[in-house]
Amino acid sequence: MTTSPLRRSVAVIGDRGVSPGSPKYELAREVGALLCEHGFRVVTGGLGGVMEAASRGARESPAWAPGTVVALLPGFDPAHANPYADVVITTGLDHLRNALVAQADAVIAIGGGAGTLTEIGLAWIYRRLIVGMRVEGWSGELADRRVDGRVRYPEMEDDRVFGASNPLEAIEIVVTRVHLHDRRHSSIRR
Repeated sequence: MTTSPLRRSVAVIGDRGVSPGSPKYELAREVGALLCEHGFRVVTGGLGGVMEAASRGARESPAWAPGTVVALLPGFDPAHANPYADVVITTGLDHLRNALVAQADAVIAIGGGAGTLTEIGLAWIYRRLIVGMRVEGWSGELADRRVDGRVRYPEMEDDRVFGASNPLEAIEIVVTRVHLHDRRHSSIRR
């Protein structure tokens, strides 16, 4: 029996209030499809807006397979997941579920408010690769910048939130850099 390599996951985070057809929704939809086509599992907070759009893009991709679209819900009711998720995990953690979303191998942020900012901050602490789309919101504010002064990877002088102007650029960053951000957070230290 042979085992297949571990399938990496990419969290897509951002504005919850965007609607189908809006620029951020369609951007997230394309990001989700491209992630699926490149063999990544798509992780979101499972609700609407950017989360729904990324899930939808992955689910509509010809490369979609069962288990590709993971929704980490803040509540207890799986019925609250967007209709494109095929793995639904109810956490009951409310906003604290952002810490689980930020555990993906990489994070792509599209806009976003305070919830997205917490996910970016946690992903930074967890040493994850972070891509910030250059759009209005926290992803655009932090694109091409470091979140703080901590040195996450001493050998990586350019460590930062990597800015991307379009979905193809975002996916290229993930494909070429995700293996470089492979250290795991162990615990808070004194």
